[in-house]
Amino acid sequence: MRALLITLLTLLAATPAAAGTTPAGSAHRPVALRVLSFNTHTGIGADGRLDLDRVAATIRAARPDVVGLQEVDVHWSERSGFADQARELARRTGLRVFFAPIYDEPGTPRRRYGVAVLSALPVLRTENHEITRLSTQDPTLPPTPMPGFAEAVVLTRGGPVHVYSTHLDHRPDPSVRAAQVADTLRVLARANGPKVLLGDLNAEPGAPELAPLWTALRSAPTGPTYPAGAPAEKLDHVAVSPGVRVASATVVDSAASDHRPVLADLVLGS
Repeated sequence: MRALLITLLTLLAATPAAAGTTPAGSAHRPVALRVLSFNTHTGIGADGRLDLDRVAATIRAARPDVVGLQEVDVHWSERSGFADQARELARRTGLRVFFAPIYDEPGTPRRRYGVAVLSALPVLRTENHEITRLSTQDPTLPPTPMPGFAEAVVLTRGGPVHVYSTHLDHRPDPSVRAAQVADTLRVLARANGPKVLLGDLNAEPGAPELAPLWTALRSAPTGPTYPAGAPAEKLDHVAVSPGVRVASATVVDSAASDHRPVLADLVLGS
């Protein structure tokens, strides 16, 4: 009897289910991932009207697995009705949310502004990284490390994927963006496995300050995204690491913000 029990336990331990692995033949099966990068302009559309429902409707219509948001207000000011836009967008889309403030000011409630990640997938871990920034609140401050570079590790059927949401400096002088790219590469280098960067980089793909970024990532080919009414510049990007293929990418026709969002269908493990 004891010998039979040992034999059964040995057989169970050898099966993929007991080992926590995928069945034979499926370990390298490509996995689809739909992502959206959206600078929401704090819910203020191309017509200058605040309407967070339009933002939520644009997201829902795209049916994304993961969304990278920029320019998100949380009790920030009258411009957004002092709303917690991160939680509101999560509620209106039915997605999980991770908010990464750039600015976080004390008060009741706290005034915060930053970026966010929405996810239909389980979120394993989140972090708000620092990158070099030139403050928009106090122009006398020199460039300094500040938070607001969001990372969310989401669990896909193909395993964990590191998803980042970022918003680079908007000023004509590219020096701060160049420093931010260097910081971004250092953060990306800490993670193993597939990576997806979603964000408003405030520069065209061919801008010299972005060139180092393309040594580690590839930007999905799309058209211009800004301004939303008549796009002339590609400022909003979906960028992927090796091991992630862009199956398709498009700019979504939306007037919910002053930027149009970028929607991409990715394939992991292809």
